Amino acid sequence: MTCRLCGSARLHSVLDLGATPPCEKFLAATELDAPEATYPLHLRLCQDCLLLQIPALITPEETFTEYAYFSSFSDSWVDHARRFVADATDRVGLNQDSFVVEVASNDGYLLAHVAGAGIGCLGIEPSVNVGEAARRRGVPTVTAFLDEQVAADVRARHGAADLLVANNVYAHVPDLTGFTRSLRTLLADDGWLSIEVHHALNLVALGQFDTIYHEHFQYYTVLSAIRALAAGGLAVVDVEMLPTHGGSLRLWARPTELAAAPSPRVAAALAAEQDAGLHRVDGYLGLRPRTETIRHDLLRYLLECRARGERVVGYGAPGKGNTLLNYCGIRTDLLEYTVDRNPYKHGRFTPGTRIPILDPAQLDKDRPDVIVVLPWNLEAEITDQLGYTAEWGARLVYPLPTLHVVDMTEGNRR
Repeated sequence: MTCRLCGSARLHSVLDLGATPPCEKFLAATELDAPEATYPLHLRLCQDCLLLQIPALITPEETFTEYAYFSSFSDSWVDHARRFVADATDRVGLNQDSFVVEVASNDGYLLAHVAGAGIGCLGIEPSVNVGEAARRRGVPTVTAFLDEQVAADVRARHGAADLLVANNVYAHVPDLTGFTRSLRTLLADDGWLSIEVHHALNLVALGQFDTIYHEHFQYYTVLSAIRALAAGGLAVVDVEMLPTHGGSLRLWARPTELAAAPSPRVAAALAAEQDAGLHRVDGYLGLRPRTETIRHDLLRYLLECRARGERVVGYGAPGKGNTLLNYCGIRTDLLEYTVDRNPYKHGRFTPGTRIPILDPAQLDKDRPDVIVVLPWNLEAEITDQLGYTAEWGARLVYPLPTLHVVDMTEGNRR
């Protein structure tokens, strides 16, 4: 393995999570007696350009052609998109003559707000099933994986983007420099690019190991993102710190030829990373012991619940949850089932651990003692959604960044 950004062979092991199945390969009941492919999940750091990365052992086509994730099932994420569109309209000066393109546009959760404002837009989404959901919502969508040829074709047919959005996709591309060049091709010469991506500062400092899975090929600091975008002719001019996904970056970039000097927020973000030690190799070495502590704390809690004879189930079936379940070795002896709002997952089973995924209505029927929330980054939203479990005194367990319990009867955290 060599670095996919700079080509260096000097890669340092940061965290080895063993071999797991791809996190979005949910199993049908008919597949439970069949063998299941697993792949190493080993995070490494390039000692030369400081890009965190895992080997590209599966292709995007294997993950995203038919996808189980629909953005619109998260109320907070839809609201996040609405606020972004309003803010971006002011920043970029969008009007009815503007053109907005989103790469990996999912089910139209974001572009629906653009279209609703009467602004021209286009989604580029590789997953057939979620792209069709976007079109039903009235969002024009091209079914394709973005590459340089697709970018050139879209620009020739529809024009260049005044605003190009790439939320939570920049980590999903094994051909990092080719994808970045594709973004530059799509972008108007005076256009704006907005990228949202999980911040590696939070991954390392808070032990957010469950954000590591096979479809995430790289993990960015502001420093490594600046270097990656520069390889495609794009310059970062501003950065925002976001609470989403446990702490994300919103990077604003423009074509290098006209980009202004970076805002003071870029310098501040780089300084925070440097203070955390992430501009040198040894700053990453605390991730492994933090990860082990999270695993031990969660397993200890679940074993205590089992010893007391309590009924324990899960809430949510996100990709990150499957990394956590597999690394911790949690199966149906410790987590009877999990529930999810996405009907696509109902009747299926989590990859590797084979935990049944049911409709959330099952919670009210069974009234479990403990509910382990796998999408822990949506704590406020999910605690509110599960407010009705106070009727029987359920306890909500959030495993990260440190294990904590919300007693729904008392409404407090401990």
